[in-house]
Amino acid sequence: MGDDIRWVKTHCARMDHGGCGLLVGVKDNEIVKVKGDPDGFLNKGYICPKGVASPDRLTHPDRLKYPLKRVGKRGEGKWERISWEEALQYTAENLNKIKEEYGAKGVAFGVGMPKGLEHFVLIRLANLFGSPNVIASQDVCHAPREITGIHTCGFYPVADLHHQSKLVILWASNITSTNEEGEICSLLQEQLEKGTKLVVIDPRKIDMVSKSKKWLQLRPGSDHALALGFLNVIIGESLYDKDFVEKWTYGFGDLAEHVKQYTPEKVSGITWVPADLIRETARLYATSKPAVIQWGNPIEHNIHTFDITRALICLMAITGNLDIAGGNLAARDPKIMGLGAFVRADLIPDKRKEMISTYYRVIPRLMTIAPTFFKKAVLKGVPYPMKGFYAMCANPMLSYADSRQTYEAFMNLDFMAVADLFMTPTAAMADIVLPVASQFEVNDIGHYGIGHGFILARPKVVNPPEECWPDIKIINELGKLISPSELWKDDYEEFLEDIVRPAGLTYSQFVEKGYLKGPDRFKLYEEKGFRTPTGKVELKLSTAEKFRLKPLPEFSGLPEDDDQEYPLILSSSKSRYYLHSSYRWVEKLRKMRPHPKVEIHPETAGKCGINEGDEVIIETRNGKITQIANLTDTVHPGIINASHGWWFPEESPESQYGWEKSNLNMLTSVEKIGEEFATPNLKGIGCRISRKQQIQHL
Repeated sequence: MGDDIRWVKTHCARMDHGGCGLLVGVKDNEIVKVKGDPDGFLNKGYICPKGVASPDRLTHPDRLKYPLKRVGKRGEGKWERISWEEALQYTAENLNKIKEEYGAKGVAFGVGMPKGLEHFVLIRLANLFGSPNVIASQDVCHAPREITGIHTCGFYPVADLHHQSKLVILWASNITSTNEEGEICSLLQEQLEKGTKLVVIDPRKIDMVSKSKKWLQLRPGSDHALALGFLNVIIGESLYDKDFVEKWTYGFGDLAEHVKQYTPEKVSGITWVPADLIRETARLYATSKPAVIQWGNPIEHNIHTFDITRALICLMAITGNLDIAGGNLAARDPKIMGLGAFVRADLIPDKRKEMISTYYRVIPRLMTIAPTFFKKAVLKGVPYPMKGFYAMCANPMLSYADSRQTYEAFMNLDFMAVADLFMTPTAAMADIVLPVASQFEVNDIGHYGIGHGFILARPKVVNPPEECWPDIKIINELGKLISPSELWKDDYEEFLEDIVRPAGLTYSQFVEKGYLKGPDRFKLYEEKGFRTPTGKVELKLSTAEKFRLKPLPEFSGLPEDDDQEYPLILSSSKSRYYLHSSYRWVEKLRKMRPHPKVEIHPETAGKCGINEGDEVIIETRNGKITQIANLTDTVHPGIINASHGWWFPEESPESQYGWEKSNLNMLTSVEKIGEEFATPNLKGIGCRISRKQQIQHL
C-alpha cells in the first residue's frame, strides 16, 4: 500500500473475546486495511473473517451518533436527539430517584460478555453507587469453569496451548470458529503440525474432526456422564498418576468408589458414544502426558454445569495434568493492579449479604447476578423490588433465556438506559440510548480480569465521531453524578495508567510492549499446596455441607427428560461470522451468513418433508421460531442445531427489529435452573420441526 498509510499494532476486541494481534493500516483517520500480526502472542499472524471486517463497524451509516431520549411509549421506537449533558443528567436523576425510594440495590448494572476495561469500571460504578447487583452472562459463560475450579483446586484451570502437549482434547470447543477467551486456533494448529494428537468431543462434526484421532459425538447435555465414564476407566484400570493422587488429592477413595457405577456400557446408553470408544479415549488421555483439555463454553449451557465441570477437573487432577506445562494450568498474572482495588470492593462491604442471588444461596464467589434472578426481582419484587437498569455491551433481548420474559421485565422497569454502537432490540426498549466509541477508537486494555495470566494493549487507532464516547468515559462522567465525584477521574484514561503502574510502566510504554504476561511457574503446589481448605485438589469437596454443594460429581439426569411430543433434541452453536447477537448489520459478514440456519440431518429432513433452504418452524414447549433449513450430516439424526443470536437490523425499531422471529431464546425457559449458578437449559431441549407452509396468493 502507499507510503502515506500509518500502521498501528493493536489487538482485536468486541468481535470475540479478542486477543489476536493486529496490524491496522490508517489513512486520514480511516482504517483501510487490517491483517494479522505475525508477532501476535496468541495468533501469530492468524486473523478470522470478523477481524478482517471489524473496521466496517465504525463507518456504518446507521451507527448511533448522538444521545437519544424516548418520546413515545416504551418500545414504540420514537426518539429525540439530546445533548450529552442532558442525557447524563436525566439518567442520573432517574437512578438517584430510584435509590431514594428503593435503595441503591433497586438499580442493576448490566454487561454482556466482558470486552475490555469498561466491564470493571462498570462494577466500580455499581460499587460506588451502592448497588450489589451487576447482571452478567456468567451463569452461562466462564463462571462455572472459573468458580468450580477455585472450589476444587484453588484456581481456574486454563488450557496451556503455548507449550507442547502430547494430546489435546477439544471438549465442546469449536476453536476454529469461536476463539474463546484468547484460546486462538493457530496455536493448536502449530501443535498438530509438530505431532500432537487431537481428540474432539462434540455433538457436531466440527472442522477439527478431520484432524482428530478420535471423535466422540455425544448427546447434547450428557457431558457429565461421559466424564464420569472416563473416570471409571482410568481409576478402574489403575491408569491414574498414583504419586500425584496420593500426595495432592483429597477424597480419591470416595471418588473411586463413586464412579464404579459409571461403566462405559452404562454411559454409552446415556451419551450415544460407543463403550469401546469411551474406553479407548480414556486410556489415551491417561497415558499421554502432558495432556490438556480445552473446554468450551457449551458445557455451561445446562443445569448440570457444576457436575460437568467438577468431573472434568477431577480428570485433569487424577492424571497429573494440573498446573504443568502443556496441561491445564494456574495462570499467574503479571504485576498489575488487583481487581478488588480497581473496582473499590472495599466500599461495599455488605455486598455478599445484599446481592439478589444471596437469597437463592448460589455457589460462593459468584459475584454477578444471573439474569433469571434479575428478571424475577423486576417482575415479582423477589427478594426485593428492582426498578432501574443501566446496560452496556449487551443485548439481553436476544441473550437472556426466555426472551418473552425479558421483554416483560424491561416493560416493567421504571427506568432503563443502554449504551451501544447500534440500535438493537434491547436499546429500542430503553428510555435513554447512549452512542459509544468502539474498539479502534479508544485506548483500552484487553483480558484484564479474565484469569488467563496476561493483558493486551489495545491502543486507539482512529478518532470516533464527535459525540460517540468510550464506555469508560460515559461511566466515569455518570459516576460523578450518582456517587462521590472525588472517586472518579479528571481524565478517564487514568484508569489505564492505574492498571499498569505496578509493573513500573505508563500506558504508552505498555503499548510499546504490546502485552504483559505473568511468569511461567508450574507445580507451584509443591511449594505452597493448593489454595483449598485441605491444601489439595478436592475430588470430594470438604466444604460441600457448609455450602450446600454436592461432594462428588454425579449424573442425576439429562437437562430435560425425553418427550414424545417433542422427540428431537435442540442444540445451538455460535457463528464464526458474528459475536452472539452482534454485527448482523456488517454487510461483509451478513453476506457470508445472510440467514439464521438450522442444521438438520438429511434423514430427519426427509421424514419431515423439509428441503434445503426451506423455512422451518422450530418448536419447544416454551415457544416457536422460524429458521432456514441446512441439510447436513454435521449433526446426528436425533439433533437439530439452531442458530443463536438472530435479529434483523433491516427491520424497524417499532418491532424491536424482529426479535421474536428467529431468536433461539424464544425456545428456552428459566423454569428449571441449576442450583449452583442459576444456569438454565440452553441446549439438550426437546423440540420438533416442520416445514413452514407458504401462503399462496391468487
